[in-house]
Amino acid sequence: MGGTSKWWKVKVAFGFTLCLRPPKTIEEGNSSPSSSSIDVTSTTTTTNTSRRLSHATTPTRQSNQLLTQPGRSSDVQNVSKPPSGSPRLVKSVSRSSKKTCAICLGTMKLGHGHALFTAECSHSFHFHCIASNVKHGNQVCPVCRAKWKDIPFQGPTSDLSHGRARISPVDWLQEDGTAAILAQPIRPASNRHTYRQASEPDIFNDDDPVDVQPEVEATSIPNRNEDIDNSSTRSIAMKTFPELSAVQRSITRLSFSVLLNLKAHVTSSQLTPGCNQATSDVSQASRAPVDLVTVLDISGSMMGTKLVLLKQAMGFVIQNLGPSDRLSVVAFSSTAHRLFPLRRMTDSGKQHALQAVNSLYANGGTNILEGLKKGAKVMEDRRDKNPVCSIILLSDGQDSYTDRGHLPPDFLSRLPFANRDGGNPGLLQIPVHAFGFGADHDPVMLHSISETSGGTFSFIEAEGVIQDAFAQCIGGLLSVVVQDLQVRIECVHPDICLGPLKAGSYATRVINDGRTGFIDVGDLYADEERDFLVSLNMPAGDSSNETKLINVRCVYKDPFSKETMSTDNMEVIVQRPEIVKEVVVSIEVDRQRNRLQAAEAMADSRSAAERGDLASAVCILESCRKGLLDTASSRAGDQLCVSLNAELREMQERMASRQKYEESGRAYVLSGMSSHSWQRATARGDSTEMTTLVHAYQTPNMVNMLTRSQTMTIIPDSLSPPTSRAPRSFTEKMMPR
Repeated sequence: MGGTSKWWKVKVAFGFTLCLRPPKTIEEGNSSPSSSSIDVTSTTTTTNTSRRLSHATTPTRQSNQLLTQPGRSSDVQNVSKPPSGSPRLVKSVSRSSKKTCAICLGTMKLGHGHALFTAECSHSFHFHCIASNVKHGNQVCPVCRAKWKDIPFQGPTSDLSHGRARISPVDWLQEDGTAAILAQPIRPASNRHTYRQASEPDIFNDDDPVDVQPEVEATSIPNRNEDIDNSSTRSIAMKTFPELSAVQRSITRLSFSVLLNLKAHVTSSQLTPGCNQATSDVSQASRAPVDLVTVLDISGSMMGTKLVLLKQAMGFVIQNLGPSDRLSVVAFSSTAHRLFPLRRMTDSGKQHALQAVNSLYANGGTNILEGLKKGAKVMEDRRDKNPVCSIILLSDGQDSYTDRGHLPPDFLSRLPFANRDGGNPGLLQIPVHAFGFGADHDPVMLHSISETSGGTFSFIEAEGVIQDAFAQCIGGLLSVVVQDLQVRIECVHPDICLGPLKAGSYATRVINDGRTGFIDVGDLYADEERDFLVSLNMPAGDSSNETKLINVRCVYKDPFSKETMSTDNMEVIVQRPEIVKEVVVSIEVDRQRNRLQAAEAMADSRSAAERGDLASAVCILESCRKGLLDTASSRAGDQLCVSLNAELREMQERMASRQKYEESGRAYVLSGMSSHSWQRATARGDSTEMTTLVHAYQTPNMVNMLTRSQTMTIIPDSLSPPTSRAPRSFTEKMMPR
């Protein structure tokens, strides 16, 4: 009953109704039957999360037929039906895996002229491969992540270019113990090398043509595009809030703050027919189509439950892309491979994408930069372009070629696109949204990649929330309504000069002797807001009862018409009476100051923690938290202050010890810094749960996509449905601003 009962729990947890037996892994080859079973009670996923499975990846009869349908041979190989003796085949493949180097994926046989190294964890590698691996400071096994005491060493004369064949990740047997065993005869290494060369051209200009949908829409919905274009011209709402509504005429203030609030406004014509403006998703016809490349880690540490949940999450992404959106998947371990080119997510495109994702297996080391470069190449070489483009990068492990937590000095220069836009690495064209999966990933590297590219960094601590993290991200990407947004600020009064423009990670510049300033914002999702504090000097007034401070206007691109649009100038005026009877502080300005102070405290505490001074790091957070509680906005019950207080307290707990900080504190703090610097939602801790207090910057479309992810559950008919979390009302789900 032991092994059978545990395997049945796995099938029930993922909604499987097929009669399958789990294949033995390499390490389990000589173990007892009970040890080869998977115990779902040992996973970190919650009951609700672990039982959810995307319709797109559930191995029902229909999806199994899909996986065995003839695919397009130029991109992904056909997967044959397993023979009756499949358990023996899996065993033989496990024995074959022992003869394969997990780093270069080449064969390891005595007498082939290569020295072999067997580590204390019993995994074997080519000596020159593992020596090159540990040369970069990595002292853990690329397969099982065990810490090594004895490491190999090789002099600088090693030659790694022996012309060994690399194996395509879609060209091998799927090693997934909880999915159907999809096997095919193993071909010689030379054939696998030829297949990869044929399926991956030198230039990735084989993308599907973009969908020209205006003509299609016009035939079925008269004047539909005209309505969309008209609404897009009014898609930015702007508000200004001076720090004080009135300043005594005789007083000079050297630092006076003005808050600029921008919101991507969505009118009723941009919504799905029949839905009200407050609760609907942005419709496929009213948003900008997306080019999305997912760069996925399939190293050995992803084997088992992690890979199953990754496939499930990718199935959710694929299911929610529209026919005008295009997707390409890049998988990386020791090397990187493009599974298929940018393909429109029509019904046939989704079928092909699902087949490719389900064919992934985990093996090898972790080469994040190689995967990222391959994903960037897909974007660079594409023949056609959708208005919106982005890369999603996921990794669960330490890069095999860098030291965890310490990036090489030339790391930023090695990133794709780093030399664009006049050599400024802060103005990359394609944002990379990075996801650190589990406790063993490198948050410093992933945060640096996302920060440099203009993307966000999310920390997926619990394995079961990977789909929710992806859902929140694509909920934003699939609702872009404004692009290339720039804020322009001009001083009106002749004696006023601009001070610092507090805009987080957004690029700012002040010219014309401090009289003109710019903030480069970029894309905005539907209903997404941005808040910027402008600092300026306030001169003493003259006989006038008011002082005109600045003019503000926005310039942006309409993603539908591709035209450059602009808002009207908004003038900021402060009253200047001779005597101010009552000083009224703007709650809006106060709460944004709190946000900036909290973000600064997070950065300072992280610096202290990296120096090894955790006591000072905790004190910095505690001091900021107490300061927030004493502000006007906090006393008024502001929800952003409540969220910041909860987040700072959580960070303190994760810095209680060096072990806690290494396991989760560093990643949690970096994800919080990423969220506040870009004013965009990231996943960290329980931030994707409905009951959490830490969910700042979520847009309605993100919340709707999260709700869809958290309520998509498939279980066998013979079992009673699980208790699902009831979706909250829209006002409860909205982000604190």
